[in-house]
Amino acid sequence: MITLPLSKEVSISQVFPRLTIFSEENFRGSSRILRGNLGIRNTDSILDGIESLRFFSTSSNATLVLFTRTRFRGNFRVLRGNHNIADLDDFISGQDVESLISTNQRLTLTQIRNIRDRGTLPSGYSTF
Repeated sequence: MITLPLSKEVSISQVFPRLTIFSEENFRGSSRILRGNLGIRNTDSILDGIESLRFFSTSSNATLVLFTRTRFRGNFRVLRGNHNIADLDDFISGQDVESLISTNQRLTLTQIRNIRDRGTLPSGYSTF
């Protein structure tokens, strides 16, 4: 008779998307790597301000949403796939990026507008 061990708890870590944020333009200064589906409510609250970023995912559905106001409000710009942005100043119609969403999911415009109207992310997202 063969006995199998009881099931073990498994921890799954989401590797993508990977968002690398920098405190200065042109990918300089202090940096931090964030992984998984997440939102940054106020880009000035991390690294004393995010000035540039690199967004990478193996999924073509990956979505980066940049907002002109904190808490996912204001005008927004949607980017799909991998992007390197050397300067976030004046990036959205002459306005700075004040909050953002980084996800491996393909967010539709309707979903993004719902997030903007509520100011909150769907469940399963980390918030900074």
